Amino acid sequence: MSAVVPAAVTRRRVLALGVAAALAPVAAPGAIAPAVAAPLERAIPASGEALPVIGLGTWRTFDVGAGVADRAPLREVLRLFVAAGGRVIDSSPMYGAAEHVVGDLMADLGVGGRLFLATKVWTSGKEAGAAQIEQSRHRLRAPRIDLMQIHNLLDWRTHLATLRELKAAGRVRYVGVTHYTAGAYDDLERVLRAERLDFVQVNYSLGERDAGRRLLPLARDRGVAVLVNRPFAEGGLFRRVRERPLPAWAADIGCESWAQVFLKWIVAHPAVTCTIPATSQPKHLVENMKAGAGALPDAALRERIAAAIRG
Repeated sequence: MSAVVPAAVTRRRVLALGVAAALAPVAAPGAIAPAVAAPLERAIPASGEALPVIGLGTWRTFDVGAGVADRAPLREVLRLFVAAGGRVIDSSPMYGAAEHVVGDLMADLGVGGRLFLATKVWTSGKEAGAAQIEQSRHRLRAPRIDLMQIHNLLDWRTHLATLRELKAAGRVRYVGVTHYTAGAYDDLERVLRAERLDFVQVNYSLGERDAGRRLLPLARDRGVAVLVNRPFAEGGLFRRVRERPLPAWAADIGCESWAQVFLKWIVAHPAVTCTIPATSQPKHLVENMKAGAGALPDAALRERIAAAIRG
């Protein structure tokens, strides 16, 4: 059985010290241990800029208070994320305190310049949208936002005009739209066909496969990068395999857990640029990041994985 890395994937050379080194405490802000292995990367079609295929979501997990005890696990998650070569962090104003927490922890660790910051505008009206975008930039402590997305297509025509102005002014690098339900795919498809966008963010996983039939091929044809949310179908995939041992074929693609199988299945799709699993647990962060290195399943193995989950 073959298990190959698709040709679209490139590798960025980084030093490798092993998991133990990545887990070691940092001596000072910014003293981040090198990554365990060279992360797989995909290029953003609009620019050719390469991003690691595993990012970090912040929905629910980073919505915490200002207390040291609340933030300590997230500080370690962020530290390990950077140590493993991670770059893409996705947030939103609708995620409570998440943007603010990300900004504070980046400053504490001294890693802001290493990250690709993606967030969203989620309001109606031009003035309200512009104010919210500036609020996000302030919360993230970022001179500019790498990717600003229109959350769930809310008032997308108004915000798209604003984002194009901000991109032309150098305050936003990339522009995109998002959704998280299959019921919105008709609208997403119309927007992708009508507008020139840099990114689309959509739900896609072994538990929610519809985007793979319509939106991912369209995004690839239109030269649009794809961020994938809900990679574990809100935990539903783990419930399906709770009593099932990891199959022997998982070792063919270097997987030590079902989470890694689920993530590798996603990023093996050639249209996917990056998936953004969220976690507040350092051990899960390390596990997720391992899915972003080494071999990926080919088409035949992807079908076998899908059949195993259906069964």
